[in-house]
Amino acid sequence: MTQTFPVEEIRDWIFDLDNTIYPARSNLFVRVAVRITEFVASHFDVPQDEARVIQKDLFQRYGTTMRGLIVEEGLEPAEYLHFVHDIDVSDLPRETELDAMLANLPGCKHIFTNGTVSHAENILNAYGIRHHFEHIFDIVGAEYVPKPEAHAFAKFMEKTGIDPHGAVMIEDMARNLEPAAAMGMRTVWLTSDYEWAAKGAEEPYVHFIGEDLKSFLAPLTGQTLANQAQNADIRT
Repeated sequence: MTQTFPVEEIRDWIFDLDNTIYPARSNLFVRVAVRITEFVASHFDVPQDEARVIQKDLFQRYGTTMRGLIVEEGLEPAEYLHFVHDIDVSDLPRETELDAMLANLPGCKHIFTNGTVSHAENILNAYGIRHHFEHIFDIVGAEYVPKPEAHAFAKFMEKTGIDPHGAVMIEDMARNLEPAAAMGMRTVWLTSDYEWAAKGAEEPYVHFIGEDLKSFLAPLTGQTLANQAQNADIRT
């Protein structure tokens, strides 16, 4: 049975940042991933191909490479976070379509990212959409514990004070939606070709699926995309 997304019931919209605010196919996050590899290579004094293996292993076991370095290497995270998020976004276009969609969404908007506030603001300001978001909650606010760990969600809820039953969480990493669904949020997974991002996509905690953020929001906000994309699938 097809179910319409209940826009009128949503008071809080929670967005991941990387590969969510912008689509994974844009490869913008590759700029961060390259910086992570460079940091790992320098930290372990190994070639970049070996650093990528270490990076992937830490990411898969700990949720973020940084968390793995903290646990296994005693990393002080400030230097790492500054280094890996020091990317050039001067070539990013103003996101007029997304700006209009966010303006037409009722309720409050929030960013919940495993990155940093400064990284989020760098991208949101480049796109011209920073003014839409009431909170930007980052890995520092989560005490360096990444999604989908319960501690990160508890700190996010403590900071924002939202009612999960009136909220929706939108993510590119399906497994990060499990705690949100358990708290009573609606969840949206934005599809990705990355195997690690699709992990958990077939689970019942994924309620809605969109190709990317703009194609998901367009029919909810009465907007028409210049480049028409597929509509979202709805799960029941």
